[in-house]
Amino acid sequence: MPYVNIKVTQENGGLTKEQKSELIEGATKLLQDKLNKNPETTIVIVEEVDMDNWGIGAEQVSDRRKEGK
Repeated sequence: MPYVNIKVTQENGGLTKEQKSELIEGATKLLQDKLNKNPETTIVIVEEVDMDNWGIGAEQVSDRRKEGK
């Protein structure tokens, strides 16, 4: 049973229901096409993480966005 966890920063109001659905469908199809995994038993979780809770290069993403990075 494949388990996929997609984490994205929560920006501009977050992902829409449609975007989340597309991510779930896309990840499921990728595992089916490339690894021959059964889509009926593939679990996909989409998590939105507040930009203050995510860091890159020792900086919070919220600060990096303000600097235009």
